[in-house]
Parts: sequence; structure tokens; C-alpha cells
Amino acid sequence: MENKKIIALTFDDGPSDTTSLKVLDKLKKHGVPGSFFLIGQEITPEREYIVKEELTYGCDIENHSLTHSDMTKLDAETIRAEIEETTRRIMAITGKEPEFFRPPYILCNDTMFENIPYIFVCGHASEDWIPETTAEQRARKVIDGARDNMLVLLHDMEGNDNTVEALDIIIPELKSRGFEFVTIRELFKRAGIDKSNAKKIIYTCTDDQ
Repeated sequence: MENKKIIALTFDDGPSDTTSLKVLDKLKKHGVPGSFFLIGQEITPEREYIVKEELTYGCDIENHSLTHSDMTKLDAETIRAEIEETTRRIMAITGKEPEFFRPPYILCNDTMFENIPYIFVCGHASEDWIPETTAEQRARKVIDGARDNMLVLLHDMEGNDNTVEALDIIIPELKSRGFEFVTIRELFKRAGIDKSNAKKIIYTCTDDQ
């Protein structure tokens, strides 16, 4: 088991009314966990139950900002407010503080590093935010790029059904290639990554981002 390759599926831009639950259903179907990076303004009272279901299943809940703005254009006070409000909404539901932050558009600067207390992460993308990218194309990009200790960057935004469909290709294929699916927190733990030294990097686990 110690030599097994590990990989983490991560999903941005939720919670959404239907797609987040569809993603969660696929994870349950295949018996694997995921990690969800939430946009604070999308965490409405009507969607709290979705976050609870993700948490109950064993998924990690992380921070993806309040408004999904280009935060490199924001001042320090606004950046802190974005992160703190999103964390407040997450903790009100989960009771757990996020440990990771994915910058909107993967844009960052020193002001963000100085004012956001979480580990910045990116991931291996599959252009799944582009509607024209088919489920098969999304799956192929993930499968072809997969390697040990990799973060996979996907999206559970509303209407992103091609990514939902792609999971039925990605998960069985990577399982057959010897990958074990874990949450982002478990990946850092098992990969032996010192989080105290990872505060000011974009951790990608990839060569192409």
C-alpha cells in the first residue's frame, strides 16, 4: 500500500444546485473521495446541505475566495475579507477551517501570499471549464497527465455535466493503472509534504502549470 500511486480529484466553483451533487454521486459510485474548493458567495442557506453531504462522505472542504475575482487587483483588506468570509461560511457548516486555497484564475501576488494563511494550490487541468471540451477529451487530458501525488483540477459549477460524465472514464481507468484516490489533505500527509514550508508556493504536482 505504501508504494501505491496516489492522486487527488479537486473541484472548484461550487456548491452548485445540481452539479455538485452529481459529482458527489459519481464519487460514491466509484468509492473514492474528492476535495471541494468553494466560492463563498455560492454557499447559500439553500445549498448548505450539499456541503454537509460532501463532508459526511469524507471530502475535504477548502477555500476558493468569496467572489472569484482577480485577487491580484485587490488591496490587502479586501483580500482578507474575501478569505475570512468564505472561511466563516465553511466553518459554520463543517466546523473545520480550510487548510488550502486555490487562487481564482491561478493568479497570485505577494499581497495575497502575505494576507492568506492557507497553502496555495493549483493542479493538473483538463480545460473542463470550456463547454466545448467533451467528456472524453477531459478524461483523456487527466488520464494522460496522471502521475503520483498529482492534484487534478476540475469544476463542479452548475451545468458542467461533461465533467460529471468524464469521472466515469477517469476513475476506473486510473484505478486500473494502480492509482489510489485520496483527499488533498491526505495527499499532503502521505506524500510527506511539510505544510509549514508550503505557505508561499503554488503547489501543483504537475510540470505544466
